[in-house]
Amino acid sequence: MNFRTFCLPAIAAMALSMTGATMLPVAAQSSFNLETVTEGLSYPWSVAMLPDGGFLVTERDGVLKHVDAEGNQQVVEGVPDVFAQGQGGLLDVVLSPDFENDATVYLTFSQGSPEGAGTSLFKAVLGQSQGGGYALEGETIFAGNNKAYGGRHFGSRIAFAPDGTLFMTIGDRGDGDRAQVTSDHTGSVLRLTSDGTPASDNPFVGDDSYKPEIWSIGHRNPQSAAINPATGVLWTVEHGARGGDEINIPEAGKNYGWPIISYGRHYSGGKIGEGTSKPGLEQPIHYWDPSIAPSGMAFVTSDTYPDWKGDLLVGALRGQHLSKLDLSGNEIVGEQQLLTDLGERIRDVRQGPDGFIYVLTDSDEGRLIRLVP
Repeated sequence: MNFRTFCLPAIAAMALSMTGATMLPVAAQSSFNLETVTEGLSYPWSVAMLPDGGFLVTERDGVLKHVDAEGNQQVVEGVPDVFAQGQGGLLDVVLSPDFENDATVYLTFSQGSPEGAGTSLFKAVLGQSQGGGYALEGETIFAGNNKAYGGRHFGSRIAFAPDGTLFMTIGDRGDGDRAQVTSDHTGSVLRLTSDGTPASDNPFVGDDSYKPEIWSIGHRNPQSAAINPATGVLWTVEHGARGGDEINIPEAGKNYGWPIISYGRHYSGGKIGEGTSKPGLEQPIHYWDPSIAPSGMAFVTSDTYPDWKGDLLVGALRGQHLSKLDLSGNEIVGEQQLLTDLGERIRDVRQGPDGFIYVLTDSDEGRLIRLVP
């Protein structure tokens, strides 16, 4: 295993972030070691922590890896065929809340079809293959109708709610107007049962003008989702265009505005929609301008990081850092950029059952890294 020490006093972290025109204070942070658990991963997208100290890691081209506690990698058989183009491929991996009893794994992936690719959900049991390795046995339990050609904006993260339902985020597939079409899964947050059917108390069940899986609409490309352990409520982070990356707390039946309102601009520099606000459309609780290109997120509950407990961590791709956001209830009151000297795109961040924080770096030589105080 490889080690590298980072010392991050407040003065070294002042690559400052803006919320609107308000400068956020920067918190001090002590030094920690970066321990490489495993390396040589091909554009890893997500990591799930196994109870035995091992990991499951998705690679975007369609490979699922089992990584043991010593960092040894083994390909897991039985993964669904994926549409691996652009941002599409094998995406999120999450364990069932009762994994120790049911050994069930959930994967999101971009699924090809003659009508184009959409975002799908695969449910499987993890077991032993005939050769003595690991294998999945399962099926696709949900296929979004967000089909389009090309490899843009699939989402897609999974987060299990305390009631056992799961949230799944869907990107706008590069066609923002579809995020306002309620018969389309595109640009929405979905809420499903563990078998992939619409949750019976979803806000639009019984309304034929909406897909019954929809929880909220008006999202661009949410590639982060996590349940806030303090409240049991879903938080998401989504990519803006040129600026306008957002943190939202999606509520049932609400519209988060894309592409009618945005704090970003088109890549050409042109204005998006009607401005930054409009009655009936929700505001983010935080946004970044310029963009950091946010990816995975995690709430810190571990006593391993006493200065971070209660904070939110968000990976940054374009920004090449780990954003630590200081929370006061649902308000973000400070931000610090960590791992800036690493020079890596951060694709995912998770807190493990061992209390440590883990990050995935996004490259053809990706690494799984443990942060050790």
